[in-house]
Amino acid sequence: MNIELTDVTRTFGRNKAVDGVSLAVGPGVFGLLGPNGAGKTSLLRMLATVLPPSSGTVRLLDRDPGEPAARTRIRRRLGYLPQNLGYYPSFTVAEFVEYFALLKEMPAHQVPKAVAAAVERVDLGPRAKARLRTLSGGMLRRVGIAQAIVNGPDLLLLDEPTAGLDPEQRVAFRTLIRDLGQHATVVVSTHLVEDVGTACSEVALMADGKVVFRGTPDELSAQGEGHQVGDSPLERGYSAVLAASRKQVAV
Repeated sequence: MNIELTDVTRTFGRNKAVDGVSLAVGPGVFGLLGPNGAGKTSLLRMLATVLPPSSGTVRLLDRDPGEPAARTRIRRRLGYLPQNLGYYPSFTVAEFVEYFALLKEMPAHQVPKAVAAAVERVDLGPRAKARLRTLSGGMLRRVGIAQAIVNGPDLLLLDEPTAGLDPEQRVAFRTLIRDLGQHATVVVSTHLVEDVGTACSEVALMADGKVVFRGTPDELSAQGEGHQVGDSPLERGYSAVLAASRKQVAV
């Protein structure tokens, strides 16, 4: 397994953002679904080695990210798109993606080809020399995806990756991540049910810091039988599981 979490908790003061999560995830596309404030971003930041857990154990790519040498090795094989990616406005698209390739310590002779390939995969080849300050929000999101995949990661973490993309770009992105999931573990954190239904082979639903469901999109859809909220079977399943989890909290 490329991700192994055991009873992981993350607190911020009195707030428990992640509450006793245990997950094992192998190759393929895994959806981390839930409403805003469910704990998805905090969990993803721990998987990206940005945050340490407050308690519990995290193991990534068969290594312990709590050890500095292991953490460095993990980061070389990791791709991460945060929800809000900072950037240098004066950089061109290619320069920005190259910068991240160098941060990931890719061999220098591999970088130009890898940068060009990543930029092409997000359909920004004609804009490779454009300054980031001239790009739309959707284009900047695609640049963020390019930097995350430039090193051909074994573990790819994407936080709300389709935010700002138009419908046609979302379809292209879902095709891209299905392709990437053939050779890597891809975790897509999103509140958009349709992203999970079309791209992910498995999904975990988070609410109030806990995983309240794990299974396939079809199994999540089955949870919504008889439930009235939602336009699609998957949305009804999502709503039904969330409603049930909130009732348990209230009891």
